[in-house]
Amino acid sequence: MKVAIASENGKVFQHFGRTPEFSIFEMQGGKVVEKSLLKCGDSGHGALAGLLAESGVDTLICGGIGGGAINALSSLGITVIGGAAGDVLKAAEAFAEGKLETDPNFSCNHHHHEGGCGENHGGDHECHCH
Repeated sequence: MKVAIASENGKVFQHFGRTPEFSIFEMQGGKVVEKSLLKCGDSGHGALAGLLAESGVDTLICGGIGGGAINALSSLGITVIGGAAGDVLKAAEAFAEGKLETDPNFSCNHHHHEGGCGENHGGDHECHCH
């Protein structure tokens, strides 16, 4: 199984569409057997799904992700697990062991706003990237 984790500096990145890279893990028998890094460049939401599919990824682990991105990934046969946080390697190992803890309120319900997830956006806007 090939698993991608949206990442930056060894941590789970909290906004799928803006992730600078993916940590890629090959897993067998409940263990991580190989790891690599896939840089995203200037890829946007739609291109990221294709990039992961071209890389043979089966599962994506991330922090926050919107419904459109989930649909795009699902249509390519990629399972999405949102709501992860913390160290990428620890998340990969926990997933391989079936022990990954996630926040069930992981969806990003926002688009085209300034600042990153977790910031105070003001007004009635509510960011669900945690």
